[in-house]
Amino acid sequence: MPPRTADREAVYFPTLAAERLDIALCRASAAVARAAEARANESGIGVGQHLVLKMLAEVGPTSQRVLSDQLRIDRSVMVGICDSLEQAGHVRRERDAGDRRAYAVTLTDSGRQLLARAEEDVPAFLDDTFAPLAPAEREQLSALLGKLLRLDA
Repeated sequence: MPPRTADREAVYFPTLAAERLDIALCRASAAVARAAEARANESGIGVGQHLVLKMLAEVGPTSQRVLSDQLRIDRSVMVGICDSLEQAGHVRRERDAGDRRAYAVTLTDSGRQLLARAEEDVPAFLDDTFAPLAPAEREQLSALLGKLLRLDA
């Protein structure tokens, strides 16, 4: 007797993932993104907001276009992120000295404090999310993703 449809469906994804690494990577990425957003929301800051604050802290005042391009966040979504951060007093928009047509987004002291609180949660999130991997496997995954994303080029 052939296996029931429900039984075949239950074992299909592992077969597909083994055959199609792109599909497995997309599924893993979506699962990690959902976990990151859930954890971030617990601390009162979305992942996009966290990434914007983190980049501003690292590189200084930056245009929304550059933030969008570097963080791979759609430009229309970036406007909403910057609007909400500005309304809360975590960033401010100022004319870009290098391009008077553009605005630079600048981190405020309030934004630095929010970022510091959000960063406290990151190690536990990473440990929880990547718990199935041994430390050496996490390092290997990081190296492989960097290679795939051509970060070493």
